[in-house]
Amino acid sequence: MENLISLVNKLQRACTALGDHGEESALPTLWDSLPAIAVVGGQSSGKSSVLESIVGKDFLPRGSGIVTRRPLVLQLHKIEEGREYAEFMHLPRKKFTDFAQVRKEIADETDRETGRSKQISSVPIHLSIYSPNVVNLTLIDLPGLTKVAVEGQPDSIVQDIENMVRSYIEKPNCIILAISPANQDLATSDAIKISREVDPKGERTFGVLTKIDLMDKGTDAVDILEGKAYKLQYPWIGVVNRSQADINKSVDMIAARRREREYFANSPEYKHLAHRMGSEHLGKMMSKHLEQVIKSRIPGIQSLINKSIAELESELSRLGKPIAADAGGKLYMIMEICRVFDQIYKEHLDGVRPGGEKVYNVFDNQLPAALKRLQFDKQLSMENVRKLITEADGYQPHLIAPEQGYRRLIESSLVSIRGPAEAAVDAVHAILKELVHKAINETLELKQYPSLRVEVGNAAFDSLDRMKESSKKATLQMVDMECSYLTVDFFRKLPQDVEKGGNPTHSIFDRYNDSYLRRIGTTVLAYVNMVCASLRNSIPKSIVYCQVREAKRSLLDHFFTELGKKESKQLASLLDEDPAVMERRTALAKRLELYRSAQAEIDAVAWAK
Repeated sequence: MENLISLVNKLQRACTALGDHGEESALPTLWDSLPAIAVVGGQSSGKSSVLESIVGKDFLPRGSGIVTRRPLVLQLHKIEEGREYAEFMHLPRKKFTDFAQVRKEIADETDRETGRSKQISSVPIHLSIYSPNVVNLTLIDLPGLTKVAVEGQPDSIVQDIENMVRSYIEKPNCIILAISPANQDLATSDAIKISREVDPKGERTFGVLTKIDLMDKGTDAVDILEGKAYKLQYPWIGVVNRSQADINKSVDMIAARRREREYFANSPEYKHLAHRMGSEHLGKMMSKHLEQVIKSRIPGIQSLINKSIAELESELSRLGKPIAADAGGKLYMIMEICRVFDQIYKEHLDGVRPGGEKVYNVFDNQLPAALKRLQFDKQLSMENVRKLITEADGYQPHLIAPEQGYRRLIESSLVSIRGPAEAAVDAVHAILKELVHKAINETLELKQYPSLRVEVGNAAFDSLDRMKESSKKATLQMVDMECSYLTVDFFRKLPQDVEKGGNPTHSIFDRYNDSYLRRIGTTVLAYVNMVCASLRNSIPKSIVYCQVREAKRSLLDHFFTELGKKESKQLASLLDEDPAVMERRTALAKRLELYRSAQAEIDAVAWAK
């Protein structure tokens, strides 16, 4: 059972070290789920004396006004033998054997956190005391409740202290040790008043009555101690603290405890209650109760830890890796993110992800439809054929066949294919750009770094623009090639005109009759259609070779080259993560570390059983 209090001690220290002390935050808190005993009382209620009696040492700062301005997590560890000593969590490996120095360090550490403004702070001080004269116990000493601010303190301090005390004792895992002086009316007790508000049934409140020996003659505290004046679920405990004269004379605590035992044993009013009175009994009873509460809460704490670890890991995964510190690490990180983007982009083109099929649609539907819309038969109408044939003759009519006319008719028809070819290049370019947008949005790592996201997008678009120009040049050259050299075999295979050699009995101008011109138009149309069918197949090949294949192969090559020339500062500017995200990741990592260490601590105790 002693392992359980020791376990909670370790978990509380880990909580404080890693920034979890139950404050309001957007992070899960382990602190709130740990059972703890909070010591609550008004100023001058004897709170410090009770704690010192349980420990058996003078170690708490004393003075007028509000002395306790930060929570003090007091962890008592019973040792079998050896010299008593104390350790602060903020001063690891330093052992205090002089408890006057412990008192001074509590005051100094309070001032380090709050300054000398007499303000309060919710960040706890952790003090461990190792002694043969204590029981295993953890107590949280809270600032004393007060009704007025003293000089040097803000007017809000009264409410600030009450809010801090409430933040501890409102939690269902908190055991309340309510300290009230017997020489004051219980109805005015600050500790009882605030405890009643948060624990109206008294299910987790222990009442401690101090200064019993200072009550007016003829009065006693029997009704309170027997639970008649104010009933709690657990019996009231009375204590007799050292007097101020004893404190001034540094009366030994062991002697003070003995005198306390004698007081209850020898007082007629309290003799029947003596077995459950005094600070020694209080320490033992609180230790036993704390053990029982911890034991009952361990399964719930384990469940909370496992759930929180899963949630923290999930959010950390979503936020991505932290930024590397050195230039090499930053460069590697950027390259890795770019590779992820590049892979996603390729998956879109290869059909693993949607979008790449739109390129095929350009080749299978848009390009053929655009070629069909050219309507070569209208371009080769009788009027156009007559016009171009006549113009090709110049001042002297052709004698055998209108070769120049043929060439001009074919070239004027084929050159119109440039439009659909260029449109196909532009359509594929638009699809490739659209896929860049998709890949950027699907690369989770790029969402972390807005500047890198913009740079990668711009670099990809620049590459696609260069590829588009290369593709346009190559594709239009293919059309121009068809214009610059006609396939002679096509014409050789055509049926020969019987009048090819001319007939001297007819006028040479008879060759321009409708029938003749219609045959020329039909021949040219057949040739243009043949070339068009060929280009319908070769234009996609050119586009895929110059744009699609290159986009898959070298989309970010130029960006990588430029990246290698950048200095650490420039690389850091690309990894300009939102500071709020960076802070969140750091906070989550610390909280995850806390939960993992807590999991290991609890598992170790479970195995030890």
